[in-house]
Amino acid sequence: MPTPHTYDYAVIRVVPRVEREEFINVGVIVSCPTARHLEARIELDEARLRAFAPGLDIDALRPYLDAIVAICKGDAEAGPIAALPPRARFHWLTAKRSSIVQVSPAHVGRTTQPERIVEHLMQRMVRLPG
Repeated sequence: MPTPHTYDYAVIRVVPRVEREEFINVGVIVSCPTARHLEARIELDEARLRAFAPGLDIDALRPYLDAIVAICKGDAEAGPIAALPPRARFHWLTAKRSSIVQVSPAHVGRTTQPERIVEHLMQRMVRLPG
């Protein structure tokens, strides 16, 4: 019988006008310490973002989103935060911010397939139905 793992996840959001608190989900961060898994995945639906925020500079936004992925991977070029232990990186990335890129509160789940949870969450939380 597969071993169940507890994981934490947060949804990555683009908040073009922070004062309005409106956002579009663009990715997820998943931390599963027992499986030694920390991963972030981003998918930008550019047409949806342009319809939502016509003045948004998507090219200027990309480096901030790419940094989240690089920090999760522990990429040395991502700076000192990427050198922290995986759980500390997750907590740093999910800390509350008031900026154009924000992260939801962390949520908890259980799975027997931690390698599949990122795809499951992308389908459920980021991609449009259908």
